[in-house]
Amino acid sequence: MSDTSEVRPPAVTPVRVVIALCLLAPFVAMLWVGSYAKTDPTFIGIPFFYWYQMLWVLISTALTMTAYQLWQRDQRARRGGTK
Repeated sequence: MSDTSEVRPPAVTPVRVVIALCLLAPFVAMLWVGSYAKTDPTFIGIPFFYWYQMLWVLISTALTMTAYQLWQRDQRARRGGTK
């Protein structure tokens, strides 16, 4: 009993590199503490340290959604269907 839906082996493609970058960017930004460990500039009275991290919550959400959409498109293309 042979399965006709043959799955190709994993490959590094430009789309997958973009997906990896979308998922790694928030980690790099938050682990590089020296880039945001300061109080100036303030935004509506909130020190930079805090609003920078809250901004990354929104950016991370957008990047994760983008990575998910790209992954879904990549998987559909690999299967050859439009499910």
